[in-house]
Amino acid sequence: MIILPAIDLLGGRCVRLKQGRYDDVTVYNEDPLAQAYEFKEAGAEWIHIVDLDAAKSGVPTNHEIIKNIAVEVGLKVDTGGGIRNMDTLTSLIEEYGVSRCVLGTSAIKDRPFTEAALARYGEKIAIGIDAKGGEVAVDGWTSGSGVKAVDFALTMKDLGATTVIFTDIARDGMLTGPAFDATKEMVEKTGLDIIASGGIGSDEDIFHIKESGAAGVIVGKAYYEGRVDLKKCLQNV
Repeated sequence: MIILPAIDLLGGRCVRLKQGRYDDVTVYNEDPLAQAYEFKEAGAEWIHIVDLDAAKSGVPTNHEIIKNIAVEVGLKVDTGGGIRNMDTLTSLIEEYGVSRCVLGTSAIKDRPFTEAALARYGEKIAIGIDAKGGEVAVDGWTSGSGVKAVDFALTMKDLGATTVIFTDIARDGMLTGPAFDATKEMVEKTGLDIIASGGIGSDEDIFHIKESGAAGVIVGKAYYEGRVDLKKCLQNV
């Protein structure tokens, strides 16, 4: 299982939101590049970056920072937030050196773009499924879609998707443990590579979510709050 430490970008700073609320922000580092180097020094090979500004507005905002992390730090970057057209997607993958782009809102709202993205870039595309009460949320988690998470994952699989980043919004930033049952259900019912996100609060949570069959786990607030020993987990997971 891959561990992906997370950087959420808002106004050029490294932050975390609680349950996706833009009015509940904690700033953890003013220098995202320095934070990325810290992850690399701990042994991380991948990093998960979300452009929170773009997730809400649909306008690329922090892409220069994302490029610098991919090029200068040399980590494999998995990034999402506001990727809603082929120009943005192409820039991230072909110009900025991003290893994988996550389509969330656009996967729900723009099926032709999602199909084209999967056809063109294949495994460099992940589908972001952010669930609230089992329903897919969109627009930076600010609204519901009326679509069930597992059903949507299966639809994306039919289009050629191989990877899903599955977030339980109710657990995100709460440090109360991951959505083990929902993640396991997603793994078993879809057969996709599921990267779990949300709720990690300890080293034990990371080892526990591995038992669900998840292909990866994203760790954010727990690291910043000193609850996860990233280096130890990377060595032992």
